[in-house]
Amino acid sequence: MASAIRVLLVDDHTLFRSGIRLLLSRHADLDVVGEAADGAEAIKLAHTLQPDVVLLDLNMPGLSGVEALKLMLQATPTLAVLMLTVSEDAEDLTTALRAGACGYLLKNIDADYLISAIHRAHAGEAVVAEAMTAKLVQQLRVAPSVAVAAPRGDEMLTPREREILSCLALGESNKLIARRLDLAESTIKIHVQNILKKLGLSSRVQAAVYAVEHGLAGSDNGQ
Repeated sequence: MASAIRVLLVDDHTLFRSGIRLLLSRHADLDVVGEAADGAEAIKLAHTLQPDVVLLDLNMPGLSGVEALKLMLQATPTLAVLMLTVSEDAEDLTTALRAGACGYLLKNIDADYLISAIHRAHAGEAVVAEAMTAKLVQQLRVAPSVAVAAPRGDEMLTPREREILSCLALGESNKLIARRLDLAESTIKIHVQNILKKLGLSSRVQAAVYAVEHGLAGSDNGQ
């Protein structure tokens, strides 16, 4: 049996954390290993507890969620961090994704969606609340930013890597990309790692943002 997904909860509202902990405790494959009430505490716990997935509030007193996110990823680049917030602001969304969050969820989502999102994040997928998807695309297209763009490294990508980058821009998982391209999932994982290294990025969500902002999200890339 696979080990449970280790989850760290970060939110300044004790009652909200208690509710999420109770919800996750009903699932044997999820294990809440710690709770933090602010960003500074979250960074310490992420280092000592080594969770698989972090549920991170955006607006907290002191260190903000985005600042905490950046510092956690500096220490552990492979950490899957899901923003869980009330903010439906498109700029907050893109800022979090550019900073390396693997997803952006709204606190009004239903319980089943949250559970699914945790599993998807742990599997390496990008997860954005359905209500925010259109805002994300609109924000990227009308207000492009160089915040995520290290020097253009896509010239170094192979045709296959460009094809996979295009799939990442659609939010597809390694499994789905593998099925689409008739390749092994392990091969896709290696390609994704190479793409991130060449582009100087730390997450597949950042790669998706990069693809959209640089016109690499079309289905004909590398064809």
